[in-house]
Amino acid sequence: MEKAIRIDQIFKNETAHLEKEVTIQGWVRTRRDSKAGISFIEVNDGSCLRNLQVIADRSRPELESVVERLATGCAVQVQGVVQASPGKGQSIEVHAERIDLFGWADPAVYPLQKKRHSFEFLRTIGHLRPRTNTLGAVARIRNRLSFAVHQFFQKEGFFYVHTPIITSSDCEGAGEVFRVTTLDPAAPPAPGNPDGNVYSQDFFEKPAYLTVSGQLQAEIYALALGKVYTFGPTFRAENSNTSRHLAEFWMIEPEMAFYDLQDNLELAQSFIKYVISAVLDDCQEDLNLFARFVEPTLMETLETLVRETFQVITYTEAVEILKKSGESFDYPVEWGTDLQSEHERYLTEKKFRKPVAIIDFPRAIKPFYMRVNDDEKTVAAVDVLVPRVGEIIGGSQREERLDVLLKQMEIKAVPAEEYQWYVDLRRFGSAPHSGFGLGLERLVQFTTGLGNIREVIPFPRTPGHADF
Repeated sequence: MEKAIRIDQIFKNETAHLEKEVTIQGWVRTRRDSKAGISFIEVNDGSCLRNLQVIADRSRPELESVVERLATGCAVQVQGVVQASPGKGQSIEVHAERIDLFGWADPAVYPLQKKRHSFEFLRTIGHLRPRTNTLGAVARIRNRLSFAVHQFFQKEGFFYVHTPIITSSDCEGAGEVFRVTTLDPAAPPAPGNPDGNVYSQDFFEKPAYLTVSGQLQAEIYALALGKVYTFGPTFRAENSNTSRHLAEFWMIEPEMAFYDLQDNLELAQSFIKYVISAVLDDCQEDLNLFARFVEPTLMETLETLVRETFQVITYTEAVEILKKSGESFDYPVEWGTDLQSEHERYLTEKKFRKPVAIIDFPRAIKPFYMRVNDDEKTVAAVDVLVPRVGEIIGGSQREERLDVLLKQMEIKAVPAEEYQWYVDLRRFGSAPHSGFGLGLERLVQFTTGLGNIREVIPFPRTPGHADF
């Protein structure tokens, strides 16, 4: 196989490649034939949004025999010389010396053609949708965000920790978990099991689940290494068919010893500014696609986030603002209830017109591990809200006091015996510590302006859908 150059590398340094022979490999987007016997072939290799135009002289028999078979979707290798292009829309083109057809795509049945397809249709052909401009751009932006996550935390002295995907802990305590078992549900009860303990026959001999969060396990390592982060898949068995929910998604969760809520908020703000800046610097072409066809205010929104300090308000202040807003919300606003997406979007898009961090939430609506404030009515929690998406980061200072943690577990009906190891962290060298979680898919939604979360993950898992 010839050693090919990626198309984005040619575009990044056009002058250096002019009059030079190159080999490119990719897929045909379009082919247009002129009456003068010249074919114009657009080739894309996925490295960037732009196609590279290939000029093929069909008077040459060795090219004619291949070009006449080329159609959208064909996989090709092209050897040729880069030359300045006299045509509109491109500054350079490749004049083909040789074209090899590796994989043909029958235009009569190939489902992607030169037109805009709906996202709903593309989900029915998930194995081909990355070849479209939009989904290809999503993949490149998601890749850059993921890399920036590691760059930020490594720069800040964090250690990357792999927390378990199979766990016996339900961090959120909501019970919306996928059970992991090797038992055959159709099999009759095993003999010799008088106590009725079905788990004695199972692989782990106890209830096991796909993780909903790596937070609790990350706390173990934060209280040994100081600053750690996890970045991996998490799962929620929530039967919710909305544009904001997935059954499988990727979470970024840092945990920091000796951090209070203010330290936590400052880190969260620095983190999200860093990763968005990375995309603004390196994915301008892809972002422009979304600004043009998806969300006209996208660039302004991203640049505002990077430029301005987040607005910080308490939950109580947020409730008062919403009550006095004059807006007719579908969900009523009352102290002690969770804020809904419409409330979050009002605060970020109408009231403050920038990201908003809400702190000090009611104790009753938050999980057991969040630190109880002195008023005993609220906890040291923080939600970071951004325009269009709403909550993008949720975090808190963790409860480090043994007696208060045990009381919280009693109130929330969390069995202390099942979390003995978590309680032990408060017995042996406890320290103030904090952390937050950010769903990568929500971040990609915010960065691209896409309205449906199914478009920002390669293989969406939702109720009734687990393809591939």
